Amino acid sequence: VPPDDITALFGPNVSDGSVDMCVIGLQEVNSMINKRLKDALFSDQWSELCMDTLSPLGYVLVASQRMQGVLLLVFSKSVHLPFLRGVQTQKTRTGLGGYWGNKGGVSARMTVFGHPLCFLNCHLPAHMRNLEQRMEDFESILQQQQFEGGAATGVLDHDVVFWFGDLNFRIEDYDIHVVKCTVDSNKLPLLWERDQLNMAKNTESILDGFMEGALKFPPTYKFDVGTNTYDTSAKKRKPAWTDRILWRLRRTVSPVPTHNAALQRGLTSWLGGATKVTQQTYESHMGFTISDHKPVSALFSLHFPFKVEIPLVEFQVNKEWSQVSDASVRFSVSSGFQRSSWDWVALYKLGFRHHKDYQAYVWAKGEHATQVTFPEEDLPREDCEYLLGYFSHNMNSIVGLSTPVQVTPAQSFVLSDPPIGRSDSSDVSSEDDSTLVLLAPNSRSPSPKTGKHHQRHRHSRSPAVPALTSNPLPSLQSLSLCPRPKEGQASSRSPCSTAKKERLVSPNTVPSPSISPLSPRSPVSPGGGVSVPEALIAAIIGEHRPAQVSPTGIKQIGKPG
Repeated sequence: VPPDDITALFGPNVSDGSVDMCVIGLQEVNSMINKRLKDALFSDQWSELCMDTLSPLGYVLVASQRMQGVLLLVFSKSVHLPFLRGVQTQKTRTGLGGYWGNKGGVSARMTVFGHPLCFLNCHLPAHMRNLEQRMEDFESILQQQQFEGGAATGVLDHDVVFWFGDLNFRIEDYDIHVVKCTVDSNKLPLLWERDQLNMAKNTESILDGFMEGALKFPPTYKFDVGTNTYDTSAKKRKPAWTDRILWRLRRTVSPVPTHNAALQRGLTSWLGGATKVTQQTYESHMGFTISDHKPVSALFSLHFPFKVEIPLVEFQVNKEWSQVSDASVRFSVSSGFQRSSWDWVALYKLGFRHHKDYQAYVWAKGEHATQVTFPEEDLPREDCEYLLGYFSHNMNSIVGLSTPVQVTPAQSFVLSDPPIGRSDSSDVSSEDDSTLVLLAPNSRSPSPKTGKHHQRHRHSRSPAVPALTSNPLPSLQSLSLCPRPKEGQASSRSPCSTAKKERLVSPNTVPSPSISPLSPRSPVSPGGGVSVPEALIAAIIGEHRPAQVSPTGIKQIGKPG
């Protein structure tokens, strides 16, 4: 169970808004059987806690990937969302010869202001004797994790790679008493030279280029849970720096994005230099005692030689919405941007948690469409500020975000009974309550919908679900995306509401089962998360031991230079 408050893990830089991105890596999350089953169906407690902590500060969840107890979360300030593109995630199992996900790695990659970055969270094999196995597993993770599109297809192809987690490297030669005495006397440099990871960087080619700050904090493993006392059990594990954060810069420079090859070479040469990474802090957090590990965090500053700061989609909207006619939104698309029939425009309440946390949405129909209209019955009833976002299916990210829009619902916004007719932005129908119960979706994603006339077997593809291709772009996983109903809002127009009479459909409908596309039974459940059959297997052969969480690799990235 996570602690009630994790604000201290992020430090003052997050609270004052000077940090642009927060990346969180956890290991051994909810490892007990009942927790695995619950988290396979609903949002896990750590994801919820991180969103509860960071969303009020203006951060939005950009990517999430989970593999049993290994969890990766990437947050960004909302203002940067249009410049975080091509979001993809991967996972690699290395436990039990590659069949079990208690060990392995999960990653998220994206281009940040035009530069490819990759975040890799690993949980490697334990014990002093398994150094060689740790290196083999890490190499296997790097080989198996491949991404689609662009020049950066492998982990090490990215301009910057952040590698962190419970890497399980130990301190060789010295016995437990020598290690403890050295820690107590604060002579930590004597232990650095016998640290397995430091020694491996001199001999293992797979670690070439990986850098790490000085280990100026005591070893973070192993403690008696609930205390700051090293292991007093019969096993008496030797203290070690098992929890680490490293980074790696690619030697060659990423080309400046432009369609002119000669101009690209010239600009790249003129701008010169690669991305620079500076580590500002590297520390452990002794105040957290819920695990036998101590969490580790680092603060980085990234300086890019150039930055792509032109959004792919720009909105032209009224700053105030007080009547239905204001809900017609125009937008412009930059040249070269490849649109999809599954792109959509959503209305977000200021402070939204992730790209599926919308109040309403409409499909961005047509390759040349530059305007969408929100149906009257979908308009929010709450007087507050909202944002418009354009979600690109191909890039799996929000590529355009408007300035805040003040919505002041007029009397015409409030409808006692939604009409059957809808705008041209969607196909519609009305359904009786019994049908709605059968089709009640389990997420905020728009659910399958039958048409009004001769469309009983047509269904929409959810904008929040990747296309049904052989290699869909992973999306957010392990998130319970159903809206939390507020008191007095039984008539909410969220696509997840069972009180809805109508739902939007795709411009090109395709057959699909009449179940929520994000239900655990669906083969395209986002993010490739733990499926129900896999969760049942976990329940059968999982380890019967108390849940332990190693909140390693909480990392913050400072402002791009």
